[in-house]
Amino acid sequence: MTVEGTAALDQLPNVLQRLAAGRAAALERLFQFLAIPSISTDPAYHEACLQAADWCAENLRSLGFTARVEPTGGKPMVVAHWRHPDGATRPHVLFYGHYDVQPPDPLDAWDAAPFEAQLVDDAAHGQVIVARGASDDKGQVMTFLEACRAWLDTQGTLPVDVTVLLEGEEESGSPSLAPFLAAHGEELRADIALVCDTNQWDPATPAITAFLRGLAFSELTVHGPSRDLHSGLYGGPARNPIRVLSNLIAELHDAQGRVTIPGFYDDVREPSSEQRDAWSRLDFDTAAFLGEIGLSEPAGEADRNVLEQLWSRPTVEVNGIVGGYTGPGTKTVIPSEASAKLSFRLVPDQDPTKILDGLHRFVADRLPPDARVTFGGEGGSPAVGFDIEALAFRAAADALRDEWDKPPVVVGSGASIPIVEAFRTRLGMDSLLVGFALEDDRIHAPNEKYNLTSFEKGARSWARILAALGEPNERI
Repeated sequence: MTVEGTAALDQLPNVLQRLAAGRAAALERLFQFLAIPSISTDPAYHEACLQAADWCAENLRSLGFTARVEPTGGKPMVVAHWRHPDGATRPHVLFYGHYDVQPPDPLDAWDAAPFEAQLVDDAAHGQVIVARGASDDKGQVMTFLEACRAWLDTQGTLPVDVTVLLEGEEESGSPSLAPFLAAHGEELRADIALVCDTNQWDPATPAITAFLRGLAFSELTVHGPSRDLHSGLYGGPARNPIRVLSNLIAELHDAQGRVTIPGFYDDVREPSSEQRDAWSRLDFDTAAFLGEIGLSEPAGEADRNVLEQLWSRPTVEVNGIVGGYTGPGTKTVIPSEASAKLSFRLVPDQDPTKILDGLHRFVADRLPPDARVTFGGEGGSPAVGFDIEALAFRAAADALRDEWDKPPVVVGSGASIPIVEAFRTRLGMDSLLVGFALEDDRIHAPNEKYNLTSFEKGARSWARILAALGEPNERI
């Protein structure tokens, strides 16, 4: 039986029933995946990363995909394709995820071994899956693959053609991704990319991420005397680079939290009144958001609420400062140099190069005599925003509403996902960001978890989204 000549949505009940009947087997497959310690940043786990790539490829083959493990200069990529055998033109999606995970350290903070998945009763969420990678990103990847399995098991076909790309270095900076996209971009190009590495709004409410902030970064070093100096012999007359650097950093913001770099806000678009109204209806709990990390008062721009700061405003932050003697005890020294690492989170229409040029001018205009500055480690990527009226976006929103009995919240993200920008600039392809993680999943921390309901309803959601994208009136 196939969906040939029949609307994919008509076949959904059978697919969803298959997912319900196959819960135990799906969980067992996820636990097998989680058992592989695929830590990409640690060379000691290189073989485990290869094992994880092989496991993914074999799992995809068991579904009916053609799949291969493609070597790179680092960890391999997993590339898989499913095409309808009749060769007809259909909507084509690229699903992206990653099989690598963060190191589990500190091990003594885990309640159980991090690569031995546990199903645990949780007072707030019911049953949760606890293991490294449960939420980021193995559990998320498996929601999509289990949805494909249910479609293929019951219908013998998928509503759309599917390509899968699973990366093995997302948690270590994706060094192999750019050359891989350059070499294999044509093979990967699709109508739209599906990315499942984001969050729900809350445990009962789905979300679609429509905006990602961009990123620019720089390390500035202030140079002063030709060598480190004795503070008793030179203290006072000698220009101290740490003081110069501290003053520069202090002047980056005014008393209201606004960035003072000239031209910084020139290309920033104000959110519409409709956007502001929608955000206000979310009833975001600022006290709880900050209280969870031991804070009580919002910082940033004083006239902007927290969601507006995160979803529509650019920032500059100091990520680290180094200068002088930092070892134990006292060393009375005036250092010859001091440095700070800065990062900028950017919004659509801001150019990372223009922002860094503004930083350079800002520093040059404030540099005192006998001090010079150098910049290093600079780079960045622009912000990405999506058209929420696009057919694919609306189809996914309808599918999520049907599964969760409420419309999805359209959210922004204060973070950056470089692969999404790469898909747009290198492959000319927009992305649909739908994820089922939660803020309290403790990703990158001990006792990482993924709600069992997120896993099960995530798979059901993808089954619905695939059906919606395959509808004749939802060509993407």
